[in-house]
Amino acid sequence: MALVKMTVNGQAVEYDVPDNTLLVSFIRETLELTGTHVGCDTSQCGACVVHVDGQSVKACTMLAAQAAGSEITTIEGIANGDELHPMQKAFHENHGLQCGYCTPGMVMSAIELVEKNKGLTEQQIREGLEGNICRCTGYHNIVKSVQAAAQEMGG
Repeated sequence: MALVKMTVNGQAVEYDVPDNTLLVSFIRETLELTGTHVGCDTSQCGACVVHVDGQSVKACTMLAAQAAGSEITTIEGIANGDELHPMQKAFHENHGLQCGYCTPGMVMSAIELVEKNKGLTEQQIREGLEGNICRCTGYHNIVKSVQAAAQEMGG
């Protein structure tokens, strides 16, 4: 067992968990934050992306113990109360989701992409999100959503 202490969505948490607990399992099962999805268990799809100390990380590739001491942000932690994050709002307004399964990871990856890169082209957005798989939309509206959010986010 490992004692895991971290900050998740601005709240300090501390739990004893088995040493082999994946961060995605810790988030979903221990903290009951089910917006972070498990899609493939092989780090291919990106449905489990969260921010660890401001970096997009596939939470199925990291042990909870490895994240000890870190600041974790999940999809549940990006809105400001009832006000959606600009990326969430853009995905909603531009129909950047269909079934919604990939959406949390896609949104989290897109936020970091826009925050770290200004003036993104369509091709750069597509390349920046290549670690996230959507099986429904064909990406056109996802790219439109990221472009719209980038304008609101100053990118």
